[in-house]
Formats: sequence, C-alpha cells, structure tokens
Amino acid sequence: MSKNYKIAIVGATGLVGRTALKVLEEKKFSNVEYTLFCSKKSAGIKLQFLGKEYSTYELTETSFDEGFDYAIFSAGANTAKKFAPIAASKGCIVVDNSSAFRMENDVPLIVPEVNPDEIKKHKGIIANPNCSTIQAVVALKPLDDKYKIKRIVYSTYQAVSGAGRDGILDLKNGEKNIPPTKFPYPIYNNCLPHIDVFLDDGYTKEEHKMINETRKILNRPNLPVTATTVRVPVENSHSESINIEFENEFDLKDVINTLKNSPGIILQDDINNSIYPIATNATGYDNVFVGRIRRDFSVKNGLNIWVVADNIRKGAASNAIQIVEYLLAHTNVSEA
Repeated sequence: MSKNYKIAIVGATGLVGRTALKVLEEKKFSNVEYTLFCSKKSAGIKLQFLGKEYSTYELTETSFDEGFDYAIFSAGANTAKKFAPIAASKGCIVVDNSSAFRMENDVPLIVPEVNPDEIKKHKGIIANPNCSTIQAVVALKPLDDKYKIKRIVYSTYQAVSGAGRDGILDLKNGEKNIPPTKFPYPIYNNCLPHIDVFLDDGYTKEEHKMINETRKILNRPNLPVTATTVRVPVENSHSESINIEFENEFDLKDVINTLKNSPGIILQDDINNSIYPIATNATGYDNVFVGRIRRDFSVKNGLNIWVVADNIRKGAASNAIQIVEYLLAHTNVSEA
C-alpha cells in the first residue's frame, strides 16, 4: 500500500466493533488512519487501540465529509440504511455487518474464502453475511464445487453473544435466577428454537436469512435449503449440524481431504480420540472448524458435517476486515 488510507469504524463501542478493533490490531495494517464512530449515547467514550487512546465520535450525516476510503459498519440495520448510502455517496466503500443490504441485487454478499471475485461488482456497499451463514458456506463451497450440492438441511446451535451484550447478560443472570430481558424465556439451562422474529410460514427470520444468503453466496438461487436455528446456553461460538445431499457420488476420504485443504478451514475429525470442533476451542479464532464427517446412509450421496466458528470474529468482525484487506490489496477492484 503506497498511499495513506482512512478507515471509519462505525459502532466501535459495541461487541462486534470492539472485536473489529482487536482484529485490526492483530492485522497491523500500515498507512492506515482510523476514526471511531458510535451512537450519540456512547459518543466520547475512550477506547484503547493500537497502543493509544482513541476518542469516539457521534455518527452524523456529515461524518463522512472529511473523506474516508473504507468504512466498517457494525451498528445495526437502521443505522446502516440511513448512513451507508451517505458514506458511499462521498466515495467511501462501506462493508456492512447488518442485514440491511444483504439481499439487494446490486450489493455483493461476500465471504472472502468463498466468493472474493464478487467484490469487484460493488457500487459502494458490500454486505457481510449473517454469522451462521458465513461459517456454513466456508465449509460448503469446496464441496459444492466438487460434488454439486442437491439439498441442505441446517440445524444450528447458536451462542448468546449473537444477540449482543444483552444476550450474554441473560445467560449470566439466569444462573442467579434473574428473569431474562433479551430472550422470551431463560436461556440458562434451556435451548430456544427461536432466533429473530417468527414469520407467517412458521420459520424465523434467522432461518430465512440462512436459506436465502446461502443461495446468493453459492450462486445457486434455486437450491433447496431448510433450517432450524436454535439459541443455546453457550456464551460464544456457533455450532452447526449440516446435512448435505449431493448430485454426484463422493469418496469420504476425498471429502475429508477437500475440506482439509480448503481456505479458512481447520479439520478436527478424530473420533477415536474424541477430537471434534467445540465452541470453547473455536473462540478467538478466524478459522472455521469442521469435524464429525460421515455419510448419511438414509439418502443417496448424503453427508453429515459439524461446523463451529467464533460468531463475533469470523461471523462478523474478521470477515468484514478480510473484505477490507482484499480491497486494500486490490485497489483497482472498485467500480463505485
């Protein structure tokens, strides 16, 4: 990188925003200046970042007038809908963590290990997928390329951190018999088959996100996908049971080798020694952990896999930063 770049972090004081700052410290980008934005309520909070104290500023309609190259938004859909187009109109490329733009036809939905070539199609805004979708498609993409997926059945076991600080607080308070404020029932000692709102067809919005985003990212608009998403009493890192049916026959050893050698994946599949992915081992990493790889004998060309990843890092902050990293390395990809 020869020039100096200016990057805005929107939602810097939130759970994902603070994780983004931690990841950026690890990346150690050179020639980059950062400005931290947050809500009016949080403005003025001081954050330790890159060895010094950074002030946070209220996000306003004039925040992007000074000229930013990139912005990472982690402030919710309503904020993104209002401010991301303003930022893009000023020549800033926005990578948005919310659901605001994911299904827009002219907004790329990006997981860098899966579809980096789609980045160049952006028109100023790039969407980060849902956390549960990100880890799934990292594992699914190499298998789809090789055997062509016919159908997917998702069953997720999602950590409370996916619901933000209030979700974590509900879990901790539940241990003390304090009633929940975020979830409709106590999450402590319970599994809640209810993430986001229920829709008219009986599915939740989270389930629809997984279905529709998987189709878009894999560029398989008619792919049969179904999902049941469950909140579990785990603080961090989502776990997923993924049942896959392929069009083509496969050799199980070849499947294992394919996953082992695919980008972003760490294989943990040694059942004789009880080695398989678990949430506590995935927390703090940007990789997707895959194990319990076995045939589904109930259908032709069926496969079961178990996929675990840190939903705040890979499922949000790190994925967005990987997109910015790609943009920094390919500054000519912009068609904005």
